[in-house]
Amino acid sequence: MIVHPDVERYLDSLSPVYHEVLREMEAEGRQRNFPIIGPQVGRFLFGLIKFGQVQTVLECGAGFGYSAMWMALALPENGRIDCIEYRPENIEQGQAYFQKAGMAPKVNFIQGDAMTVLPALTHSYDMALNDIDKELYPDSLPLILPRLRVGGILITDNVLWKGETARPTKDQRTGAIQKFNQLLLDQKNLWSSFIPLRDGLALSVKLSKTS
Repeated sequence: MIVHPDVERYLDSLSPVYHEVLREMEAEGRQRNFPIIGPQVGRFLFGLIKFGQVQTVLECGAGFGYSAMWMALALPENGRIDCIEYRPENIEQGQAYFQKAGMAPKVNFIQGDAMTVLPALTHSYDMALNDIDKELYPDSLPLILPRLRVGGILITDNVLWKGETARPTKDQRTGAIQKFNQLLLDQKNLWSSFIPLRDGLALSVKLSKTS
């Protein structure tokens, strides 16, 4: 927990769920003990898409589509999300939720390992959400950035990792996140800020095509 529990509960009370299907997805997350971004981050993503007039989104590590649902609800009618997810059962469940919410035309699930799928993509995106296995964060950055347009936004989840990234560590996942956070700051073509929301978000704006 990186925010005082009382503050966390207060912020949750100020983050009403936007759609009935999202409530069902949150219930499934609790039942499966499946990590989801939660309504605080969901509302943050929703606001970014509306403010930035985002039309195309790339999500790496989509799970069963909770975060994608928040973003799809914010996108215009012609908006599109490409969701990379490794597990077919998560994709099947996500597709069912999108059908139920009437959002199916906005989402395209791509089954596979993000590190393999990313180099094969040819589209440019207005926004990308990175939430893959934490050990892969450092190697994912040079694969995601070419897919992001200049002026586009990269959001990365779990960059504070329950506060563990603030301390020296021998843990592989924590060390990978620490390395990734430094890589964000070292990229000359990115402007990055870190937000202590939920488990920590990094918001990076792509300034130019080259580093």
